[in-house]
Amino acid sequence: MKLRITLLIFILLFFAQNCFAMDINELNIVFFNKFNDENLNCYIQDALNNNHNLKKAGHVVEQYRQQTKYSLGRELPSLSVSANYLGIKVPELDNFQLKENAFILPFMASYEADFLLKNRDKTKAVKKSYEAIKFNEKAVYIALLTDVATVYTNILQYDDLIEKQTAVLKNQEEILNRNNKKFARGIINSTELNNAKKNVETSKSKLERLQKERETAMMQLAVLTGNSSSNIADMKVGDLDNFEYSGLIPEEISSDVIFSRPDVKMAEANLEKAKIDVRVAKKEFFPTFNIVGVWAFNTIAPGTFFSWESSLAAILAGATQDIFKGGMKVANLKIQKAKYEELFEDYNQTNLEAVKEVNTALCIIKHDKQIEENTVSELNLQSQNFQNAQKKLNRGVISEPEYLFEQNKFINSQTNYAQAKTQRIVNYFTLYKAVGGQL
Repeated sequence: MKLRITLLIFILLFFAQNCFAMDINELNIVFFNKFNDENLNCYIQDALNNNHNLKKAGHVVEQYRQQTKYSLGRELPSLSVSANYLGIKVPELDNFQLKENAFILPFMASYEADFLLKNRDKTKAVKKSYEAIKFNEKAVYIALLTDVATVYTNILQYDDLIEKQTAVLKNQEEILNRNNKKFARGIINSTELNNAKKNVETSKSKLERLQKERETAMMQLAVLTGNSSSNIADMKVGDLDNFEYSGLIPEEISSDVIFSRPDVKMAEANLEKAKIDVRVAKKEFFPTFNIVGVWAFNTIAPGTFFSWESSLAAILAGATQDIFKGGMKVANLKIQKAKYEELFEDYNQTNLEAVKEVNTALCIIKHDKQIEENTVSELNLQSQNFQNAQKKLNRGVISEPEYLFEQNKFINSQTNYAQAKTQRIVNYFTLYKAVGGQL
């Protein structure tokens, strides 16, 4: 029987410790799986397991959870015991003698009778703070996953742009090489040669900026996933051409989804806590009801130590009312009411911001999708021009520099498409964050 009870207690403690952990299913991790990129999935898991801000948020939640237990403990009766040595000198009486050295063991119990449920309200207020901080933890999770996915997508973009810019630089260097030969033969002047040199330097600078931004993004991704930024050489990434969302992006979002965002729910919980605090402040004007009991055993009186003859018992029950603190309590009530009004406005503003962010994300997706379609049309037209340039080169109608110039224009169109595609995908992550992960 004892073994069963022990096992039951262990199971209850086990579930009590884990039921407060963040539920990963609430984050809709499946959304990131729809991009069909194993590297992104790995970085998402690394961030969930290793990011220090997430662990920090978890510790903050644990603090509030323990504060809830602490507040609940203050509602319960308290029982204490103390061991005391007593040395006294008493006058001698004919028929009554007391020992000069004694040992006293008092048991003391105290309880504040919560007739007005003031202490119960205080515990409810702490629980609301705990609820609010849990919603804040969820917001931290969602923001982290959004940052990881956004940075990863930008890295894919930089890899694609670096490859294309390298090709542009190679073409510019080839054009410069041919212009050097033309200048040596007197075919072109120094201005045309300097322009070719300038184009090479401009292409080099652009390539350097892309490499700098790519390396910076890799270090940022390393930190987000809880890794050292010195290990970016070992980090693997996919390819932008194959990186695409396989799901459907809704054209409108339900209001229920918007008002279930973590920041909205957090503002709501804080508002409910403020309402309870106002109620507690009103109850502070009423007396407190206390019950105190003492049962002390001693060796002063005759009889054995734990006998009724050697014990002293007393119980005290009464109401306590503060004097000259009316102004303080009135001020506290006004403070709590003002705090409630402040949080009420904050709640309304949070709702407005939530609706705005969702509508803004949907609006940006709509227009950036159209921009990408326009960029694709531009790319197709430029591709036709480049094919025509290839035919002209084969026929000897145009020179090699003219052909390379057309090729650079085609590469620039490819660059514009890569940027437009990246922006559209990043907008999906922005919408994911705006709807609190419920995408």
